[in-house]
Amino acid sequence: MTRQKALGVVLGAVAVLFLLSACTGARVAPSLEPGKNALIWPQLPDPPRYAYAGTLVGERDFVPKTNEGKSTGTIIFEIVTGLLFGEPDYLQLERPTSGIVDTTGRILVVDPGLASVIVFDMDPKKPKVIKWERGSDEDDFISPIAIAEDGAGGFFVTDSDLAQIFHLSHDGTPLAPLGKGLLTRPTGIAHDPQSGYIYVSDTGAHRIIVFNHNGEVVDTIGKRGTEDGQLNYPTFITLAHKQLYVADTLNFRVQIFDLDGNGKLTIGQLGIRVGDMTRPKGVAVGRDGRVYVMESYFDHMLIYSPSGEFLLPIGGDGNGLGEFYLPSGVWTDKQGKVYVADMFNGRVCVFKELTVGGTE
Repeated sequence: MTRQKALGVVLGAVAVLFLLSACTGARVAPSLEPGKNALIWPQLPDPPRYAYAGTLVGERDFVPKTNEGKSTGTIIFEIVTGLLFGEPDYLQLERPTSGIVDTTGRILVVDPGLASVIVFDMDPKKPKVIKWERGSDEDDFISPIAIAEDGAGGFFVTDSDLAQIFHLSHDGTPLAPLGKGLLTRPTGIAHDPQSGYIYVSDTGAHRIIVFNHNGEVVDTIGKRGTEDGQLNYPTFITLAHKQLYVADTLNFRVQIFDLDGNGKLTIGQLGIRVGDMTRPKGVAVGRDGRVYVMESYFDHMLIYSPSGEFLLPIGGDGNGLGEFYLPSGVWTDKQGKVYVADMFNGRVCVFKELTVGGTE
Protein backbone atom coordinates (compact mmCIF):
# COMPACT_ATOMS: atom_id res chain seq x y z
CA MET A 1 0.00 0.00 0.00
CA THR A 2 1.38 3.39 -0.95
CA ARG A 3 1.80 6.19 1.57
CA GLN A 4 -0.92 8.18 -0.18
CA LYS A 5 -3.40 5.30 0.09
CA ALA A 6 -2.42 4.68 3.70
CA LEU A 7 -2.99 8.33 4.52
CA GLY A 8 -6.37 8.17 2.78
CA VAL A 9 -7.38 5.15 4.84
CA VAL A 10 -6.34 6.86 8.08
CA LEU A 11 -8.18 10.07 7.21
CA GLY A 12 -11.24 8.09 6.21
CA ALA A 13 -11.22 6.20 9.49
CA VAL A 14 -10.79 9.41 11.45
CA ALA A 15 -13.68 11.00 9.56
CA VAL A 16 -15.96 8.05 10.30
CA LEU A 17 -15.04 8.12 13.98
CA PHE A 18 -15.63 11.88 14.01
CA LEU A 19 -19.07 11.46 12.53
CA LEU A 20 -19.92 8.70 14.97
CA SER A 21 -18.70 10.84 17.85
CA ALA A 22 -20.77 13.79 16.61
CA CYS A 23 -23.86 11.61 16.28
CA THR A 24 -23.54 10.07 19.74
CA GLY A 25 -22.20 13.04 21.67
CA ALA A 26 -24.75 14.34 24.17
CA ARG A 27 -25.95 17.89 23.65
CA VAL A 28 -27.35 19.94 26.48
CA ALA A 29 -29.74 22.87 26.33
CA PRO A 30 -28.71 26.04 28.17
CA SER A 31 -30.59 26.45 31.45
CA LEU A 32 -31.46 30.15 30.96
CA GLU A 33 -31.71 30.58 34.71
CA PRO A 34 -29.80 33.19 36.74
CA GLY A 35 -26.61 31.97 38.33
CA LYS A 36 -25.46 32.72 41.86
CA ASN A 37 -23.55 35.83 40.77
CA ALA A 38 -25.92 36.95 38.02
CA LEU A 39 -26.23 40.62 37.16
CA ILE A 40 -29.28 42.19 38.78
CA TRP A 41 -31.39 45.30 38.21
CA PRO A 42 -31.73 47.68 39.94
CA GLN A 43 -28.44 47.65 41.79
CA LEU A 44 -28.26 47.14 45.54
CA PRO A 45 -29.33 48.46 48.00
CA ASP A 46 -32.58 48.68 46.00
CA PRO A 47 -34.53 45.40 45.97
CA PRO A 48 -33.56 43.43 42.84
CA ARG A 49 -36.37 42.95 40.32
CA TYR A 50 -34.51 41.32 37.42
CA ALA A 51 -31.54 39.03 36.94
CA TYR A 52 -29.63 38.15 33.80
CA ALA A 53 -30.51 34.56 32.89
CA GLY A 54 -28.51 33.85 29.73
CA THR A 55 -27.88 34.38 26.05
CA LEU A 56 -28.83 32.47 22.91
CA VAL A 57 -26.73 32.78 19.76
CA GLY A 58 -27.24 29.44 17.98
CA GLU A 59 -26.09 25.82 17.90
CA ARG A 60 -23.00 26.57 19.97
CA ASP A 61 -25.31 27.06 22.95
CA PHE A 62 -26.20 23.36 22.74
CA VAL A 63 -22.66 21.97 22.53
CA PRO A 64 -21.13 20.64 25.79
CA LYS A 65 -18.50 23.12 26.91
CA THR A 66 -16.36 20.71 28.97
CA ASN A 67 -14.76 17.29 28.54
CA GLU A 68 -16.46 15.94 31.66
CA GLY A 69 -17.75 12.42 31.05
CA LYS A 70 -15.84 11.94 27.78
CA SER A 71 -13.39 9.11 27.26
CA THR A 72 -9.75 9.88 26.50
CA GLY A 73 -10.25 8.41 23.02
CA THR A 74 -13.17 10.73 22.31
CA ILE A 75 -11.18 13.77 23.40
CA ILE A 76 -8.22 12.77 21.21
CA PHE A 77 -10.41 12.18 18.18
CA GLU A 78 -12.14 15.56 18.68
CA ILE A 79 -8.74 17.28 18.77
CA VAL A 80 -7.46 15.41 15.70
CA THR A 81 -10.59 15.94 13.64
CA GLY A 82 -10.68 19.60 14.65
CA LEU A 83 -7.14 20.00 13.32
CA LEU A 84 -7.91 18.10 10.11
CA PHE A 85 -11.34 19.43 9.24
CA GLY A 86 -11.72 22.62 11.26
CA GLU A 87 -14.68 23.60 13.43
CA PRO A 88 -18.18 22.47 12.42
CA ASP A 89 -20.31 25.06 10.62
CA TYR A 90 -22.65 25.96 13.48
CA LEU A 91 -26.01 27.61 12.78
CA GLN A 92 -25.90 31.05 14.39
CA LEU A 93 -28.28 33.99 14.70
CA GLU A 94 -27.46 36.94 12.46
CA ARG A 95 -30.06 39.74 12.83
CA PRO A 96 -32.87 38.54 15.13
CA THR A 97 -35.90 40.84 15.26
CA SER A 98 -38.50 39.10 17.43
CA GLY A 99 -39.73 35.78 18.77
CA ILE A 100 -42.04 33.80 21.01
CA VAL A 101 -41.95 30.88 23.43
CA ASP A 102 -44.52 28.34 22.25
CA THR A 103 -46.75 26.12 24.37
CA THR A 104 -44.17 23.30 24.26
CA GLY A 105 -41.34 25.52 25.55
CA ARG A 106 -39.51 25.98 22.27
CA ILE A 107 -38.01 29.41 21.65
CA LEU A 108 -38.77 30.57 18.09
CA VAL A 109 -36.69 33.50 16.84
CA VAL A 110 -37.39 35.41 13.63
CA ASP A 111 -34.17 36.35 11.85
CA PRO A 112 -34.43 38.35 8.58
CA GLY A 113 -30.63 38.24 8.32
CA LEU A 114 -30.96 34.50 7.79
CA ALA A 115 -34.36 34.89 6.06
CA SER A 116 -35.59 32.22 8.46
CA VAL A 117 -37.29 31.29 11.68
CA ILE A 118 -34.78 29.68 14.06
CA VAL A 119 -36.24 27.18 16.51
CA PHE A 120 -34.42 26.50 19.78
CA ASP A 121 -35.89 23.19 20.92
CA MET A 122 -35.16 23.00 24.66
CA ASP A 123 -36.18 19.33 25.02
CA PRO A 124 -33.81 18.05 27.77
CA LYS A 125 -33.50 14.66 26.05
CA LYS A 126 -32.90 15.87 22.47
CA PRO A 127 -32.19 19.61 22.42
CA LYS A 128 -31.52 21.04 18.97
CA VAL A 129 -31.65 24.10 16.77
CA ILE A 130 -33.77 24.03 13.59
CA LYS A 131 -33.95 26.43 10.66
CA TRP A 132 -37.24 27.08 8.83
CA GLU A 133 -36.72 28.85 5.50
CA ARG A 134 -39.96 28.14 3.63
CA GLY A 135 -42.93 30.47 3.99
CA SER A 136 -45.16 28.64 1.52
CA ASP A 137 -44.94 26.03 -1.21
CA GLU A 138 -44.05 28.85 -3.61
CA ASP A 139 -41.96 31.21 -1.49
CA ASP A 140 -38.94 31.17 0.76
CA PHE A 141 -38.91 33.89 3.41
CA ILE A 142 -37.23 37.10 2.29
CA SER A 143 -37.73 39.44 5.24
CA PRO A 144 -39.59 37.69 8.06
CA ILE A 145 -40.30 40.08 10.93
CA ALA A 146 -42.60 38.65 13.61
CA ILE A 147 -44.31 35.44 14.69
CA ALA A 148 -47.41 34.42 16.66
CA GLU A 149 -48.98 31.11 17.61
CA ASP A 150 -52.13 30.21 15.68
CA GLY A 151 -53.92 28.56 18.61
CA ALA A 152 -53.78 25.11 17.00
CA GLY A 153 -50.09 24.28 17.42
CA GLY A 154 -48.88 26.21 14.37
CA PHE A 155 -47.63 29.72 13.69
CA PHE A 156 -48.23 32.88 11.71
CA VAL A 157 -45.16 34.74 10.38
CA THR A 158 -45.16 38.16 8.71
CA ASP A 159 -42.81 38.90 5.81
CA SER A 160 -42.49 42.62 5.13
CA ASP A 161 -40.99 42.31 1.64
CA LEU A 162 -43.42 39.63 0.44
CA ALA A 163 -46.32 41.51 2.11
CA GLN A 164 -47.96 38.33 3.34
CA ILE A 165 -48.78 36.38 6.47
CA PHE A 166 -47.31 32.90 6.19
CA HIS A 167 -48.85 30.01 8.07
CA LEU A 168 -46.70 27.13 9.34
CA SER A 169 -47.54 23.90 11.11
CA HIS A 170 -45.94 22.88 14.41
CA ASP A 171 -42.96 21.36 12.56
CA GLY A 172 -42.57 24.29 10.14
CA THR A 173 -44.46 22.76 7.20
CA PRO A 174 -45.97 25.57 5.08
CA LEU A 175 -49.75 25.89 5.10
CA ALA A 176 -51.94 28.28 3.12
CA PRO A 177 -50.74 31.92 3.47
CA LEU A 178 -53.01 34.87 4.25
CA GLY A 179 -53.27 38.51 3.31
CA LYS A 180 -51.88 38.45 -0.22
CA GLY A 181 -52.74 41.72 -1.93
CA LEU A 182 -54.21 43.20 1.27
CA LEU A 183 -51.05 44.36 3.03
CA THR A 184 -48.44 47.01 2.31
CA ARG A 185 -45.59 46.19 4.70
CA PRO A 186 -46.64 43.87 7.54
CA THR A 187 -44.46 43.71 10.63
CA GLY A 188 -45.95 42.92 14.05
CA ILE A 189 -48.52 40.16 14.53
CA ALA A 190 -50.67 38.82 17.36
CA HIS A 191 -53.41 36.20 17.58
CA ASP A 192 -56.45 36.19 19.86
CA PRO A 193 -57.20 32.54 20.72
CA GLN A 194 -60.73 33.36 21.88
CA SER A 195 -62.01 35.08 18.73
CA GLY A 196 -59.49 33.52 16.35
CA TYR A 197 -58.74 36.99 15.00
CA ILE A 198 -55.26 37.81 13.71
CA TYR A 199 -53.99 41.36 14.33
CA VAL A 200 -51.32 42.59 11.92
CA SER A 201 -49.41 45.84 12.02
CA ASP A 202 -49.31 47.16 8.45
CA THR A 203 -46.50 49.62 8.93
CA GLY A 204 -46.64 51.07 5.43
CA ALA A 205 -50.38 51.77 5.72
CA HIS A 206 -50.22 53.19 9.29
CA ARG A 207 -52.89 50.87 10.67
CA ILE A 208 -53.64 47.54 12.30
CA ILE A 209 -55.56 45.12 10.11
CA VAL A 210 -57.70 42.43 11.73
CA PHE A 211 -58.24 39.14 9.89
CA ASN A 212 -60.44 36.19 10.74
CA HIS A 213 -59.09 32.64 10.53
CA ASN A 214 -60.13 32.48 6.86
CA GLY A 215 -57.90 35.44 6.02
CA GLU A 216 -60.80 37.87 5.53
CA VAL A 217 -60.45 41.46 6.79
CA VAL A 218 -62.96 42.07 9.57
CA ASP A 219 -61.71 45.36 10.98
CA THR A 220 -58.99 48.02 10.88
CA ILE A 221 -57.60 50.05 13.76
CA GLY A 222 -56.08 53.50 13.32
CA LYS A 223 -55.08 55.73 10.46
CA ARG A 224 -52.12 58.01 9.89
CA GLY A 225 -51.88 60.89 12.32
CA THR A 226 -50.58 62.04 15.68
CA GLU A 227 -53.79 62.22 17.70
CA ASP A 228 -54.84 59.56 20.19
CA GLY A 229 -55.97 56.47 18.30
CA GLN A 230 -54.00 57.47 15.19
CA LEU A 231 -50.77 55.79 14.13
CA ASN A 232 -47.52 56.67 12.40
CA TYR A 233 -45.50 53.68 11.16
CA PRO A 234 -46.63 51.19 13.84
CA THR A 235 -44.35 48.17 14.18
CA PHE A 236 -44.53 45.45 16.84
CA ILE A 237 -47.72 44.53 18.69
CA THR A 238 -48.85 42.14 21.41
CA LEU A 239 -52.11 41.02 23.00
CA ALA A 240 -52.51 40.71 26.77
CA HIS A 241 -55.39 41.04 29.24
CA LYS A 242 -57.85 41.57 26.35
CA GLN A 243 -55.90 44.61 25.19
CA LEU A 244 -53.82 45.34 22.10
CA TYR A 245 -50.43 46.99 22.72
CA VAL A 246 -49.02 48.82 19.68
CA ALA A 247 -45.52 50.28 19.25
CA ASP A 248 -46.53 53.51 17.50
CA THR A 249 -42.95 53.94 16.41
CA LEU A 250 -42.80 57.33 14.71
CA ASN A 251 -45.27 58.83 17.14
CA PHE A 252 -42.68 57.86 19.80
CA ARG A 253 -45.13 56.04 22.05
CA VAL A 254 -46.98 52.82 22.81
CA GLN A 255 -50.75 52.91 22.45
CA ILE A 256 -53.06 50.45 24.18
CA PHE A 257 -56.43 49.62 22.63
CA ASP A 258 -59.27 47.34 23.59
CA LEU A 259 -60.00 44.59 21.07
CA ASP A 260 -62.62 46.77 19.38
CA GLY A 261 -59.97 49.38 18.60
CA ASN A 262 -60.89 51.93 21.26
CA GLY A 263 -57.93 53.75 22.79
CA LYS A 264 -57.32 52.99 26.47
CA LEU A 265 -53.89 54.36 27.39
CA THR A 266 -50.79 55.96 25.88
CA ILE A 267 -47.31 55.28 27.28
CA GLY A 268 -44.20 57.32 26.50
CA GLN A 269 -43.25 60.53 24.79
CA LEU A 270 -40.52 61.89 22.55
CA GLY A 271 -37.39 62.92 24.43
CA ILE A 272 -33.74 62.24 25.13
CA ARG A 273 -33.99 61.18 28.77
CA VAL A 274 -33.97 57.52 29.73
CA GLY A 275 -37.64 56.56 29.84
CA ASP A 276 -38.54 58.69 26.84
CA MET A 277 -39.04 57.12 23.43
CA THR A 278 -37.33 57.87 20.14
CA ARG A 279 -37.65 54.58 18.23
CA PRO A 280 -39.88 52.21 20.21
CA LYS A 281 -40.01 48.78 18.57
CA GLY A 282 -40.80 45.60 20.50
CA VAL A 283 -43.53 45.60 23.14
CA ALA A 284 -44.50 42.84 25.56
CA VAL A 285 -46.38 42.34 28.83
CA GLY A 286 -45.11 40.45 31.87
CA ARG A 287 -46.86 38.29 34.44
CA ASP A 288 -48.31 41.13 36.51
CA GLY A 289 -48.98 43.53 33.66
CA ARG A 290 -45.61 45.24 33.52
CA VAL A 291 -45.04 46.62 30.03
CA TYR A 292 -41.68 46.11 28.29
CA VAL A 293 -40.70 48.41 25.44
CA MET A 294 -37.53 48.19 23.35
CA GLU A 295 -36.17 51.67 22.74
CA SER A 296 -33.96 50.75 19.80
CA TYR A 297 -32.35 54.12 19.18
CA PHE A 298 -30.91 54.44 22.70
CA ASP A 299 -30.43 50.67 23.20
CA HIS A 300 -32.63 50.22 26.27
CA MET A 301 -35.44 48.00 27.47
CA LEU A 302 -37.84 50.34 29.24
CA ILE A 303 -40.12 48.89 31.91
CA TYR A 304 -43.45 50.48 32.83
CA SER A 305 -46.19 49.69 35.32
CA PRO A 306 -49.60 48.60 33.97
CA SER A 307 -50.77 52.20 34.39
CA GLY A 308 -47.87 53.58 32.34
CA GLU A 309 -45.54 54.74 35.13
CA PHE A 310 -41.87 54.42 34.17
CA LEU A 311 -40.18 51.97 36.55
CA LEU A 312 -36.75 50.94 35.34
CA PRO A 313 -34.39 50.86 32.35
CA ILE A 314 -32.10 47.96 31.44
CA GLY A 315 -29.44 48.35 28.79
CA GLY A 316 -27.12 50.83 27.19
CA ASP A 317 -25.03 50.70 24.04
CA GLY A 318 -22.59 47.78 23.93
CA ASN A 319 -22.16 44.03 23.64
CA GLY A 320 -21.68 43.14 27.29
CA LEU A 321 -24.24 41.36 29.45
CA GLY A 322 -27.27 43.60 29.83
CA GLU A 323 -26.19 45.87 26.97
CA PHE A 324 -27.77 46.11 23.52
CA TYR A 325 -26.99 47.27 20.00
CA LEU A 326 -30.12 48.35 18.09
CA PRO A 327 -32.43 45.91 19.88
CA SER A 328 -35.70 45.09 18.19
CA GLY A 329 -38.30 42.72 19.65
CA VAL A 330 -39.18 41.64 23.18
CA TRP A 331 -41.38 38.80 24.42
CA THR A 332 -42.18 37.00 27.68
CA ASP A 333 -43.13 33.52 28.87
CA LYS A 334 -45.21 32.07 31.69
CA GLN A 335 -42.10 31.38 33.79
CA GLY A 336 -41.37 35.07 34.24
CA LYS A 337 -38.62 35.33 31.63
CA VAL A 338 -38.16 38.29 29.33
CA TYR A 339 -36.45 37.76 25.97
CA VAL A 340 -34.81 40.54 23.94
CA ALA A 341 -33.86 40.29 20.27
CA ASP A 342 -30.53 42.12 20.48
CA MET A 343 -30.48 42.57 16.73
CA PHE A 344 -27.07 43.98 15.82
CA ASN A 345 -25.32 41.87 18.46
CA GLY A 346 -26.82 38.80 16.78
CA ARG A 347 -28.24 37.27 19.94
CA VAL A 348 -31.22 36.87 22.25
CA CYS A 349 -30.73 38.12 25.81
CA VAL A 350 -32.82 36.55 28.57
CA PHE A 351 -33.81 38.13 31.88
CA LYS A 352 -35.78 36.72 34.82
CA GLU A 353 -38.44 38.59 36.73
CA LEU A 354 -37.60 38.28 40.42
CA THR A 355 -40.73 40.00 41.75
CA VAL A 356 -44.40 39.87 40.86
CA GLY A 357 -46.76 42.57 42.03
CA GLY A 358 -45.95 45.72 43.97
CA THR A 359 -44.72 47.51 40.85
CA GLU A 360 -47.13 50.44 40.87
